[in-house]
Amino acid sequence: MLTMTPTRPAPPLTQPPQSGATSLRRQALALLQLRITAQKAAAVRALHTAHLPVGSTEQLPEPPGLPGRPERPTLVLPSALKTRAVGTLEGRACLIHALTHIEANAINLALDIIWRFDTMPEAFYRDWWQVAQEEALHFELLAAHLRTLGHDYGDFPAHDGLWDMASKTRHDLLARLALVPRTLEARGLDATPAIRNKLVSVGDQAAARILDIILRDEIGHVAIGNRWFRQLCAQRGLEPVTTYAMLAQQYAAPVLKGPFNLSARRAAGFEEAELDALCVTPVTA
Repeated sequence: MLTMTPTRPAPPLTQPPQSGATSLRRQALALLQLRITAQKAAAVRALHTAHLPVGSTEQLPEPPGLPGRPERPTLVLPSALKTRAVGTLEGRACLIHALTHIEANAINLALDIIWRFDTMPEAFYRDWWQVAQEEALHFELLAAHLRTLGHDYGDFPAHDGLWDMASKTRHDLLARLALVPRTLEARGLDATPAIRNKLVSVGDQAAARILDIILRDEIGHVAIGNRWFRQLCAQRGLEPVTTYAMLAQQYAAPVLKGPFNLSARRAAGFEEAELDALCVTPVTA
């Protein structure tokens, strides 16, 4: 099995940032370096930032080993992941674990966009901090449910597709907005109803209720991505639809395949022209 072992910070950061940190962006960077995901989620949820300046013009050097990660789960290529029947307890736990891993990555993605990209309006950073807090809640809900199935986060292998795209777009905010919230996270809007129905079919109503919360919040997260993507396009004199297609090709974004959750995508701010193009001709890398 081919594994991908991430670089670790040295020394590992295992304590939450102190409340005296000078800005929201510095806090986000310190939180991103935490290796224990449960601790990271709890620290994000506990941190009150209304009193903190954003620090939008601060030049923050990138430390080694981002993001901070636990030793487990083992990261493998997507093709190495086994498909397990959701009707079995182990199969259901594997599915919940995969969702938990997505939310762990989502916390990192929100923290990364806050610290990494400077000189944006204050509202930009406050928006993504809200996203980070909601992703932390999602992680905690799923991790707690996973424990009721006899497993902990890290018990199954996982892949790193979300962070791979974040790494590719680390020097390009427009691409990050186009290809993480508007592409990879928007795929969650499409996939969540089918996953929810599968869990209901095997009697896991508790998981279904968690997915209802996640879908509601993720519509808002994708909407934030849409809003700031279009604002940057307007500032740069770019047409959003053609710019998105160009960035998808440039950064080898995954092919978008249906069925699409059109009502959720509309609620998240996708325009009808985008949805029409999506349904007629898939966006190809």
